[in-house]
Amino acid sequence: MLSDAELAIKAKHGDVQAFGLLVERYKERAYMIALGFLGNPDDAMDISQEAFVKAFKAMRRFKEGREFYPWFYAILRNTCFNHLRKAKVRKERSLDEAREYGFQVPDSGPNPAAIAELRERKMLVRRELENLAPVHREIILLRHFECLSYKEIARVLECPVGTVMSRLYAARRALRALLAPHLDEASVVGSAHEAGDGRRGGERGSAPGGRR
Repeated sequence: MLSDAELAIKAKHGDVQAFGLLVERYKERAYMIALGFLGNPDDAMDISQEAFVKAFKAMRRFKEGREFYPWFYAILRNTCFNHLRKAKVRKERSLDEAREYGFQVPDSGPNPAAIAELRERKMLVRRELENLAPVHREIILLRHFECLSYKEIARVLECPVGTVMSRLYAARRALRALLAPHLDEASVVGSAHEAGDGRRGGERGSAPGGRR
């Protein structure tokens, strides 16, 4: 199997099939990131596809030796931000949509009331994410939905790890304020992580000031 770097070099020189393999590797992650930013499944599909088109057109400018995903993520991010600037997307999603697009919800268990509460909490977090500033929404998505480590987020955003920690701390405080009327304080960060798809682990670490 060819590495991202090998495929990117081929794509840079016009190999459409090589770029298609990169799309296959990252289309699900791109879609989920776009969905987190935009809050609408149809818009997320359109924007993630648009970002890949933009990336293909920009491949000639891709610098060999760079990692493909952080480079592509910058294009995806800008495409989402441009869309948000043009139109505010505020469409609530149903529990069925949450299941369909990767949010695993238990189907049965010994305590139906607890399961229902968990489902409602996940949907609440997803809904309130849409009310965060884009920069705060982004850091929550990368940490709790993409499950990236601080170092990986720093690489994707091209900023110091300390900046990542500060942004995450501020984003969690903002999310906590939005969720405060609905959840106890201890549940806020845990709810954000539960609402993600939990595909990977990573260090949790402490935010500036000793708080998580």
